[in-house]
Amino acid sequence: MIGNLKDKLFKTSVTFKEKFEELFRSDKDREEILEELSESMILADMGVNTTEKIISSIKEKSQKNDTFLNIKSILKEEIIEILSQFPSDFSVGQSRSIVMFVGINGGGKTTSLAKMAYQFKKGGKQVLMVAADTFRAAAQEQLALWGKRLNIPVINGPYGADPASVIYDAIQSFKARQSQFLLIDTAGRIHTNANLMKELDKIRRVVSREIEGAPHEILLVLDASIGQNALIQAREFLKFSGITGVFLSKLDGTAKGGCVISVVEELKLPIKFIGVGEGEEDMLSFSPQEFVNALLS
Repeated sequence: MIGNLKDKLFKTSVTFKEKFEELFRSDKDREEILEELSESMILADMGVNTTEKIISSIKEKSQKNDTFLNIKSILKEEIIEILSQFPSDFSVGQSRSIVMFVGINGGGKTTSLAKMAYQFKKGGKQVLMVAADTFRAAAQEQLALWGKRLNIPVINGPYGADPASVIYDAIQSFKARQSQFLLIDTAGRIHTNANLMKELDKIRRVVSREIEGAPHEILLVLDASIGQNALIQAREFLKFSGITGVFLSKLDGTAKGGCVISVVEELKLPIKFIGVGEGEEDMLSFSPQEFVNALLS
């Protein structure tokens, strides 16, 4: 996986690699190294707060005459520690598990859901997808296309229907089919006076009433290509309690992959999956160690 991930993180890793190679060849002292390293981290969109925290920790753990290699080693340890703060286990069982996907429109929510559905199906599981974004016909059409492409059934409702009622019908079908996974695509914006977070909470209540212990996971899908702006979007969704982790989409197409670190540090949520391409197979379970090795090797 590391080789594949390293290729996918090429744009971000170049930001570091060029600076590292320059520093490795230089005879700069620790303060100069850390100043330039800080600049590279901010350019990779780690964020000012997270960058300052890491640089401060490196200063505490290094000596004034430390070599660049020692500093790089401490940097790796610091990033891994941040990314490992929260458990990233995916809490789904072998029978009847429900996963909700939330996030703004255009962030890669539907595609991320389809990738997960494909992985479950590839593992021999029976999967059902539901298009609960009834406010955008395009959202339902996109999921329907994925369903046809992957040969996975999709439940949807009429345009403008109550999303919670669509979910209720989907769960009855889910039970009748004895499927193992139900993946719910939700709205990212509602073009009425209804509050989005209230709508999401209503969906969650219907799910928990119909299936004990559900939803088993609520994944916040964030677009890595917009870097720190993803955090601004995410803070709004934190008003919706119960989010269990982040699915970071579009990580392969950006030089802002450093936002992975600031997402965990600032949102206090684990990254559980990353999207690294447009195809159904382009999804990886997130590993802090493998991510850091791919980023900094």
